[in-house]
Amino acid sequence: MSTNRFAVIVAGGSGQRMGSEAPKQFLILNGKPILMHTIELFLSLPQKPGIVLVLPKNQMERWKNLCVEYNFTANLTLTAGGETRFQSVKNGLSLIPLNNSLVAIHDGVRPLVSKQVIEECYATAAQKGIAIPVIKPVESVRLVEGSTSKAFDRNSVLLVQTPQVFKSELIKECYNVPEQPYFTDDASVVESQGYTIHTVEGNRENIKITTPFDLQIAEMLIRSKPI
Repeated sequence: MSTNRFAVIVAGGSGQRMGSEAPKQFLILNGKPILMHTIELFLSLPQKPGIVLVLPKNQMERWKNLCVEYNFTANLTLTAGGETRFQSVKNGLSLIPLNNSLVAIHDGVRPLVSKQVIEECYATAAQKGIAIPVIKPVESVRLVEGSTSKAFDRNSVLLVQTPQVFKSELIKECYNVPEQPYFTDDASVVESQGYTIHTVEGNRENIKITTPFDLQIAEMLIRSKPI
């Protein structure tokens, strides 16, 4: 039996760290808004997932206007986010069916995740229920202890990316718990319920665009991609 695929794309950013009036997901990258690149990437997969796009309610009209301006006609379901990322993801998950489904939860401002990583996450989640992409740090790492710090073995550290992919019944069940301050991503929500997190190797280009420097790097990376 084939497994249905879905993707919840969460785009709740402001423009604060960008120093921009426009929310970061709407900033222009290589000729169109960042968010459109992200959505098109998922829809270019051989097995296209059903897309649920989660936006703040006050940004929905702006998004619709941008779709007209850029002639963006991707087939997706639009829903309003909440006060926090946890609430926004939960709203998106409410539109995902339970039966024999996989759902990827992805940051709207990560347009450079590779298709190979997405496929590997879906495949691993189909087998194990959970898959998140990670990369190893290349810099030295120090652990903060009060007002000081000490060297820490970077081989014990993994940097977490998205998409994080889960069997839908598992992730929907986990999101029924009360929100906690230590829920920094979807894997931390699932882990709090006793599940083991399975990792796959991410791609280093899969940066989260949150600052002007990130946008410059993304511009160079996307222009260097093969057509």
